[in-house]
Amino acid sequence: MPGRIANALLAAALATGLEAQSPASPSLPSTPAGTVVKAWYDAYGSGDTLRILDFYRQYQPQRARSTVQFRAASGGFDILSVERAEPRRMEFIARERKTPQTYYATVDLTPTDPPQITSSYLIPIGPNGSVDAIRIDAPGRAKVIDGAIAKLDSFYVFPDVAKRMADSLRARRTRGVYDTYANAPSFSVKLNNELRELSHDKHMAMQYSARAIPLRPRLATPPPPSAEDSARMRSQMDAMNCGFVKVEQLEGNVGYVKFNAFADVDFCGATASGAMSFVAASRALIVDMRENGGGSPAMVAYVSSYLFSTRTHLNDLWERSTAKTTEYWTRDDIPGRRFGGEKPVYVLTSAQTFSGAEEFSYNLKSLKRATIIGETTGGGAHPVSGHQIDEHFMIGVPFARAINPITKTNWEGVGVEPDVKVPAADALATALKLIRDGVRQ
Repeated sequence: MPGRIANALLAAALATGLEAQSPASPSLPSTPAGTVVKAWYDAYGSGDTLRILDFYRQYQPQRARSTVQFRAASGGFDILSVERAEPRRMEFIARERKTPQTYYATVDLTPTDPPQITSSYLIPIGPNGSVDAIRIDAPGRAKVIDGAIAKLDSFYVFPDVAKRMADSLRARRTRGVYDTYANAPSFSVKLNNELRELSHDKHMAMQYSARAIPLRPRLATPPPPSAEDSARMRSQMDAMNCGFVKVEQLEGNVGYVKFNAFADVDFCGATASGAMSFVAASRALIVDMRENGGGSPAMVAYVSSYLFSTRTHLNDLWERSTAKTTEYWTRDDIPGRRFGGEKPVYVLTSAQTFSGAEEFSYNLKSLKRATIIGETTGGGAHPVSGHQIDEHFMIGVPFARAINPITKTNWEGVGVEPDVKVPAADALATALKLIRDGVRQ
């Protein structure tokens, strides 16, 4: 379960793991990983938010805000056991202090000095979950690998790459690469990382669920969501305000919109319309994508429609299974007032800007509609769909590719290069300075 929340939980778990351990807690080795854990512990033990933020600026800057927020809500974690200890990798069982919820945690560090966190996962294994319940044997691993290969062969957007991945997975299994992975969550993380390494596709994913999920037949045309599903989704979108974090008018009649997801238009179109209409009269607009992880291509087109005065071709998606191309254009039917296609737009990006947020940035850059300011984005351009392998393992397989109508390519693996390259933390100030100076790239 990769993501900001999982990494936040992981950081909190590690923060509880060293000198403050109870006598029954496991000892941890004096390794680079141990050094990072010690620094985590010291920062969280201080109770000083600024000190915690300073730690993340050094070791994992993209996780700072979410980690601090989640730490406050979780109440901390206890490390119950260490399952794997290597100089720059650690796997362990952690339990929330406020609830009996238990997690399997992994952390990997760079070979640099000082180290940084390259990846970290926190996978729920249930209330008071035990390691015995998540064991996996050789036949189980073989079944998952064979299942993954079958899904890649059927659905991956590039069949030749799918074959290369399949050959590599089989060869690695023959060499015994996976033999030491006796815990299912750890095995899923290993496959997740290897699939991304082999494909160079950042949307590729392997996930594990400790809770058994009944296998369901995959329908060619999925049924519409039930009333109960729609109500649940509405509640979830309301709880996160459809991803919209801040909409305001800055000094000098500069509009500012920050949202962290491109949510479903059916549930969140009204929220997006309200936000974009609020800033429509601004003389310049800043759209903050620095923490946006993507979402619906339809919402990308919906929001983009407020930034153009005439119907505009934004992007295409080619799908392997049908060999058909879906075109995405700005919409004529959006409610409220448009910002329009003449006034300047500035899009803020970071290394964490991903997927649909990258499409938004790439489309506007290709159309010369916006100035992109910040860092090169994450590099994920292939839409993904989930496929069950068995009751516990699911693989996310990219099934289509973006084709920009101007560049005839996309941002997969390379990200979106900003017009003005600055650290993400400086992007807003840089945009405001460009606006004050009347500079438009």
